Order: sequence, then structure tokens, then C-alpha cells
Amino acid sequence: MTRAAGDAPLADRMRPARLDDFAGQAHLVGSGKPLRQAITSGRLHSMIFWGPPGTGKTTLARLLSSQSGAHFLTISAVLAGVKEIREAVAEAKAMRQMEGRGTVLFIDEAHRFNKSQQDAFLPHVEDGTLIFIGATTENPSFSLNNALLSRARVYVLKPLTEEDLLKVLERALGAADAGLGGQGLALDGEAARLLARTADGDARRALNLLELAAQVAPQGQIDTSVVAEVSAASVRRFDKGGDSFYDQISALHKSVRGSSPDAALYWLARMIDGGCDPLYIARRLVRMASEDIGNADPRALDLAINAWHAQERLGSPEGELALAQAAVYLACAAKSNAVYKAWGAALADARGSGSLEVPVHLRNAPTKLMKELGYGRAYRYAHDEPEAYAAGERYFPDELGERHYYAPVDRGLEIRIREKLAHLRALDQAAPKE
Repeated sequence: MTRAAGDAPLADRMRPARLDDFAGQAHLVGSGKPLRQAITSGRLHSMIFWGPPGTGKTTLARLLSSQSGAHFLTISAVLAGVKEIREAVAEAKAMRQMEGRGTVLFIDEAHRFNKSQQDAFLPHVEDGTLIFIGATTENPSFSLNNALLSRARVYVLKPLTEEDLLKVLERALGAADAGLGGQGLALDGEAARLLARTADGDARRALNLLELAAQVAPQGQIDTSVVAEVSAASVRRFDKGGDSFYDQISALHKSVRGSSPDAALYWLARMIDGGCDPLYIARRLVRMASEDIGNADPRALDLAINAWHAQERLGSPEGELALAQAAVYLACAAKSNAVYKAWGAALADARGSGSLEVPVHLRNAPTKLMKELGYGRAYRYAHDEPEAYAAGERYFPDELGERHYYAPVDRGLEIRIREKLAHLRALDQAAPKE
């Protein structure tokens, strides 16, 4: 193991230097798996590690470079610019010329790699001057250009399991150079599991919490009360604006759509616990009420808006109960996307048919000139007609003809709406044609 500087965090001091010490990602580094083969053979290719924080992206890059005997350079996409990339290229060329070694350039936070950085970097990946390894917590297909993606294989890393994290903690406690301080440091089994659960799949967080616990533990004995003390401010993994954020709101929406109130509550709780703005969730619940329930149960929209208002007025945590009430009601309500589909079809016609004129009989005529031009002439006032319905009347532009966008489903209130529309259309069919 290569020891970092003495004041480095425990997570850096305990970074594995051997694949056997690496925890998790068995689907990538297990026997016969692609990354293990790349590491053991020393044959490198450009790649991107995509996964949550603390899952081993940087460690894997270092292991790959070390095993292959390559020179290792690292830059951050946040802090580096084109100048730093050119310097890395120059160093890589010098290393190849003087020592015959290839160079791995590790780009941390690759999702923040801007276009100018990518343009400066890509030719040197193409000609083999650099082997590119990127680490990102965000979907690389949204941030890296196709040319770079086509030259790099994407490996998806998963959050570490509780058992993986227990192995990380056990290794740190047994390492002579962990530098945890004091003799006889002990972590009881229940405390270890609580610490692993609190770390939430993140090895770096687990080790940071362990280091804090070692500093405050009386007589070096770490129990559940010590773990609770050092992890009091810890929150679950939730990156606002990142993949985790959108994955969880997607799960909440799909749980409501799928009529699963229990799953809807779970994902709502996950987002609130992770620090999501409750008002964002309130707005999304309003969207769900219209998109997935619509006129099958119009009360859903009222309840969602009321929950939004309650959250605005009460704040957290009081207002969150109103959000939970709305989420449960929406999940249990009759479902219809008929309005959602109808709106999409109407928008497509409006955008695709140009600026068609309003039929003359539908135009308002507030002036004498407008009346002389025939505006409003022959308009039939529905309230003066039988059943307050002007059977056979036309409301679309003449060039467009009649359209039927809205098709109520056979659930909830839309059953009655469908029956009503069927009756009106029968009246249209029976009305005299012009």
C-alpha cells in the first residue's frame, strides 16, 4: 500500500494498491470480468467510469495504470483548462520518448469536460499519445461528445453493498498504517453495521465517518451512540440536478402512475430525506395529477394544488404531510392520460398547420365594420339550442376539418364524459348537413 501524506484523510490513506483489496464492483473486477482482465493483462483502452461517489472510480484508474506500468496523470475537469491539457500531452510525449512508457490521463468529474477541453484532448486520444480514463457521477452521454464516447468504453459502477462497506471498515481497522490513533480501537458489530448503512454505498463516506468516530470514541470503543453522534448530519445520496435526482423523481412519478401508494410514499420519503426542495415535488405532483389522472378524477388536481399551498404556507416538516397525502391520493385515483394525449395531438396540429384563420361565424363583432364584414353571422348560441348544444356546428378552421383529440377512458369520471361525448356526436350525425 502506498501511504499518502500524514494529514491526508483516511479514505486517501486506505486507497487500495492491489486488486485483492478492492471492495465491490464484482460485475467488473470479478473473475473473468472485463476490467479484471484489463488490469491483469496490462492492456489498457480509453474508458469512462460512471457511478455514485465513493464507489472506486479513482482507485480503479490508479490500479489500471500501475498494473500496466503506465505513467499516471490526473486533472480535474472543473479546475483544468486547455493549457493544463496541453501540458499533460507534452509530458506524455516526453515520457514515451525518454522511457518508452504510455500515459494514462485520468479526468475527474468528466461530466464537466467542456467542448474546448474535449477538442484539445481528442486528437491525442486518437493517436495513442494518451489513454483517457474519466470518472463521472453523471450520465456521460449528456456531457461528452460522440467522438470521445466512441473511443472510450463506459463502465457503470454500483453503490457498495453493506457487506462491501463492512470489509472496507475491517481493512481500515486492521491496517498498521491507517493512522486512526490510539491503541485498542474497537468497533462493535452493531456499530459497524450502522456505520455502513449510514455511509449509503459510499466507501469514502464510511472511512470519513470511521475517522471521526475514532477521534471522539471514549477509550477507543466505537459503539452505536458514537456512530449516531458523528453521522447526525449525514443525508442519503441525492444530487440535486444530477442523475440520482432525476432517477428518483422518475421513480416517484412512475409509482403514482402505476397506482402504488406505498412505493410513492417511499420515493417521496427518499427525496425529502435526501434534501430535495419540497416545492419542487409539489409542482411535480400537480403535473402528475393532470398527466396521469386528468378527468378520470378531477379532484386529484385540486388536492395536489392544495398540498402545494400547504407546503408553501407551513414549510417543512409540517407541509410534507400534505405532500404525502396528495401522493397517496394520486396513486390510488383512477388513471387517464386522455387529456395528456389530446393536448399533444392538438399542439402538433397547431404547430403543423400554420396560421389558419378563425372561421367568420366564430369571430366576435364589437364594431359596425366587423358586423358588415359578416363577423359572427350564422353563429348559433348553444344555450338557445335543445340540450344547450348546437348539433352540427363547426368550430375548427375550414382547412383543418373536424378533429377528435380527446378520447376519454372507461375509468372514473371519464366513463360519464365518454358517454356524454358519444351522445353529442350522435346528435351531430343526425343534424341536417349544410
